Amino acid sequence: MLDRIGHPFRPGAPSPSRPRRAAAYTLAPREERHTVPGGGALLVELRQGDRVSVTNTEGGQPCDLLAAHPDGRVDAGLLGLSADAPGDGLRSVLESGAPGVDRLRRGLARRGIDAGARTVGLFSDVSPAGDRAEATAQAPGWLVIAAPAPAPDFEAQATATPLTVTLTRAEARKAGQFALPDPLADPVLDLRVASATARAYRVAKGEFIQIMDVDGRQCTDFQCFDARKVDRGIFHPLDVTTTRTIQGHDYPMPGLHGKYFDHDLTPLVEVVQDTCGRHDAFALACNAKYYDDIGYPGHANCSDNFNGQLAAYGIPGRPGWMAANFFFNTAIDAHGLMVADEPWSRPGDYVLLRALTDLVCVSSACPDDTSAANGWHLTDIHVRTYGAAERFSRATAWRPTPDEDPIMTRESAFHDSFAAMTRDFADYNGFWLPDTFPECDRVESYRACREGVVVMDLSALRKFEITGPDAEALLNWVLTRNVETLGIGQVVYSAMCYPHGGMIDDGTLFRLGEQNFRWIGGTDAGGAWMREEAARLGLEVMIRSSTDQMHNLAVQGPKSRALISALFWTAPHRPQLDEMGWFRFTPARLGGPEGVPVVISRTGYTGELGYEVFCHPKDGAEVFAAIWEAGQPLGMKPMGLAALDLVRIEAGLVFAGYDFSDQTDPFEAGIGFTVPLKSKTADFVGRDALLRRKEHPARKFVGLEIEGQNAVAHGDCIRIGRAQVGEICSAMRSPRTGQWIALARIDVAHADVGTEVEVGQLDGHLKRYPAKVASFPHYDPQKTRPRS
Repeated sequence: MLDRIGHPFRPGAPSPSRPRRAAAYTLAPREERHTVPGGGALLVELRQGDRVSVTNTEGGQPCDLLAAHPDGRVDAGLLGLSADAPGDGLRSVLESGAPGVDRLRRGLARRGIDAGARTVGLFSDVSPAGDRAEATAQAPGWLVIAAPAPAPDFEAQATATPLTVTLTRAEARKAGQFALPDPLADPVLDLRVASATARAYRVAKGEFIQIMDVDGRQCTDFQCFDARKVDRGIFHPLDVTTTRTIQGHDYPMPGLHGKYFDHDLTPLVEVVQDTCGRHDAFALACNAKYYDDIGYPGHANCSDNFNGQLAAYGIPGRPGWMAANFFFNTAIDAHGLMVADEPWSRPGDYVLLRALTDLVCVSSACPDDTSAANGWHLTDIHVRTYGAAERFSRATAWRPTPDEDPIMTRESAFHDSFAAMTRDFADYNGFWLPDTFPECDRVESYRACREGVVVMDLSALRKFEITGPDAEALLNWVLTRNVETLGIGQVVYSAMCYPHGGMIDDGTLFRLGEQNFRWIGGTDAGGAWMREEAARLGLEVMIRSSTDQMHNLAVQGPKSRALISALFWTAPHRPQLDEMGWFRFTPARLGGPEGVPVVISRTGYTGELGYEVFCHPKDGAEVFAAIWEAGQPLGMKPMGLAALDLVRIEAGLVFAGYDFSDQTDPFEAGIGFTVPLKSKTADFVGRDALLRRKEHPARKFVGLEIEGQNAVAHGDCIRIGRAQVGEICSAMRSPRTGQWIALARIDVAHADVGTEVEVGQLDGHLKRYPAKVASFPHYDPQKTRPRS
């Protein structure tokens, strides 16, 4: 009958709500997943019957295993294996000084494990990607898995890559029983905050507070008070409004500006490390009124839990506490509404804070089971504190793909050299890179690049070694350029696209041999895409990351040739550096035939004559010192990211996330020259879509000149009348002309040079700046300077 009155019948049971999730949330109850970084090692606890699987993720990575009983006795028989390797690989990791190694050494010493013993050797430098080894624990104990780094050899393309470790436990874990990582140091306090409760605790000035999400997707409210004020009867809590106003950010993050304040503007804590990066400070901690108003009277809440804990310190209760809402995921949408979803945090994620004065602190494990705030499943929070004498680097987490473990922000080989000139470092692409220099304004750096010579750190660029019989075939398939025509010693700039034509990345490809290549791009997604396509097509090729084994300085400007050619030596069968052509590269050595080995390319991101110098991180300080000393007679200046933005925008060099994305094709990003649709006869990813897009363009990448001296920025709309016809991608005030200019994407109907438009701000209508479409790029459109 319902069918007859317009309500069709739907047979069958309902389907479950199961979104696709990252690997951390899709593991079986008995599984754990870990990543051993190339050049690093991992210590895990084993129980009898646990199954260990080690996968050579990218291929070509040897592995050392060291198994020990609970009393520290080393015994490969614990895994049913024999110690067939001398253990040199593990020892080289422990002696390397790589991030996390000190913590590993302490863990081995605490358990009495002899790292000098023989090990089980797995894999080799020719093992294919996906190669796997398995073993079962015959008894409880400990296992060290090391991924040693080979001796650096750029011509051999030696590198260290990750290993993936999967533990299948004999007994399934239970909620709240995720194996917590080892402490970052010896804890002063080790405190579990049980689900739906809160705990108060004292922290001395200078001590560190680590707040951990045990099972993932569990919020925790954090509040603290200056203990000296509390002793005087002054109860001023951490104030989120004050903090956001001073910091100019939705929540503080590690770096120069990472502090929380009370409303007297007293700094209480600073954020040192953050593996999640998604928190908020938009609203109060949950409270009784919130639950009363949605129909849950008497529901446990963080504010009442705070009151119960803080009463012991004489701190008066409040019906609703403001707090730093760690791991909570709320935001203000485009309509000004506060929206919320489940947290981004994963098992073991943490925030590390440092007390800037003596504190009374309180942390909760949020009891909200009425929304997605805790992933619909309430779990615990864990708090550890560490002594003031400990030292922890500032860092946030970087995940190359959603399924991978976090990689903390690292310092490049040149960090200490630049740190002698500035404290202003920005977390760019997982590296701390200098942003500005107090003794060298960004305009000074700009002028030195245009007229003299500068040095900058570009180590965050992602490097991949592509080798094997099908290397050329793979690269000709995934890149828009014709790789078949690239000669040994040449470099080519290319786009990498998805099948729909949207860009994954742009970068440079180096040809080192017949089937030996190096791709240098801006994102880990490029490496992941190449591996996926190689596996799908069954190609015999290895794609191994080498970012952490190859850091690079850019030496740019008209005087760079004189500096580079005088400082570095090349073998007789290699190009002389003062004669090396644009987009060429060569191995070289610092100072002479026995000097530090480097690779030098005549490439850059400034629109000027310039070079990039690649070296192993262990040689970074020596290479920088030599370049800096040689540059002083030439007036060399340091250049940070702020000044780099000036030269690259003016030269029309595009930047991911601003000028292109997976929603724009190379034509819409102004680099259509990287897509030789007529001359490249081989098929490649996205070719059909790019043919269609080129024949029927909707938008064009153009230059823009803006009248007046009002600042415009990425995302500002471009309008003709009431209609929006485009948007600004990147913008700057050119020190050369004194005029505001921009790179913009605009409807093809209004893309002709000289077309008058307006840049809109506020709502796009209330404030407009006259502008006109200009030739692109604004500076040296024929590239005569880098070619010179």
